[in-house]
Amino acid sequence: MRNTFVKKLTELAEKDKRIYLLTGDLGFSVFEDFAEKFPKRFINCGVAEQNMMGVVAGLALSGKKPYVYSIVPFVTIRCLEQIRNDVCYQNLNVKLIGVGGGFSYGSLGATHYAIEDLAILRTLPNMTVLCPADPIETEELIMKSYQTENPTYIRLGRTGEKKIYNFPPQIEIGKPSILKRGEDGIFIATGIQVNICLEAAEKLKKMGYDFKVISLHTLKPINKESLLNEVKGIKKVFTVEEHNIIGGLGSAVAEILMESDWQGDFKRIAVSDEYPSEIGSAEYLRKKYHLDTEQITSYVLNQIRKHEI
Repeated sequence: MRNTFVKKLTELAEKDKRIYLLTGDLGFSVFEDFAEKFPKRFINCGVAEQNMMGVVAGLALSGKKPYVYSIVPFVTIRCLEQIRNDVCYQNLNVKLIGVGGGFSYGSLGATHYAIEDLAILRTLPNMTVLCPADPIETEELIMKSYQTENPTYIRLGRTGEKKIYNFPPQIEIGKPSILKRGEDGIFIATGIQVNICLEAAEKLKKMGYDFKVISLHTLKPINKESLLNEVKGIKKVFTVEEHNIIGGLGSAVAEILMESDWQGDFKRIAVSDEYPSEIGSAEYLRKKYHLDTEQITSYVLNQIRKHEI
C-alpha cells in the first residue's frame, strides 16, 4: 500500500505544485523518486513529529497541500495535541499518512502496534478517517482525499498486501464497498482484515452459509443510509478489525445500527482491550488475538450454530 501511495502522490505532485511531502526520518527506499523530482517539496523533519505537525499546519495556511508520512503511532499519538489544535481545530487541508496499521510492525513490539489510532482520530471534529484494504482502495482513496479540503487520516498496511478486487471498483469516501454478496450473514471489515474475511466467507460457504463481505474503508464519515441498506434483511452482523475492540470500526457500526430500527445479532471481532505483551510477526499476533482466518471462521460458525439450537 505504501508504494501505491507514493506512486500516486508523485503523479499528483507533477500536476499540482502545492503538494508537499513531509516525513519524520522515514521513507528510505520509498521516497527517493519523489525527493529527486521535487527536492524543494520534500521535507525530512527528523524525529520531531510535534514540530512536523506545526510545519504542515503552516504550509496549509499558506495554501499548500501537505502530506505527512510516518509509522502510525508516530504520526498520530505522538503528536495528537498538534493534530487537534493546529490541524483539526482550524480545519486545515492536511493529509496524515500512517503506515503499519494493526500488527504490521509486530516484530518491533507494542510501541509500534497501531491498535488505538482509529478510535482516537475518529473523535476529532473535521477529521476524515480512511483505512483501505488493498492497493486498489489505497489508490482510489488517495485520489478521492486529494479532492477534499479537510484534515484526513489514511491508515495503510506495511507492504505486500494482496489485491482483493477482481472488478472495477466504485469507491467513494463514506460508502461501503461490496466485495461479496450473501444473505446468511455479513462481515463488515476494514484494512487487512477485509481479505481475511473474504477467506473466512469462502470457508463458511463450503459449510452451507453464504456471507456478504463489505469493506468499510471509511470510518468517518460513514454514509448511514448506504450502510443500513446493505445490512437490511440480514440478521447476523460481524465487524472485524485489527484494532482495539473499543472505539474503532465495531463501535462506529454499532452506533449506526443501534440508533436505527435494525434488529439482529451483532458481534465485534477485534483486539481485546489490553496491551499486547508479546512480540512477533503480524501473522503470529493475528493468531494470538484470534484474528486469523481459521479462528474467525470458527467463532462465526459457533455463533451461528448457537442460535440454530
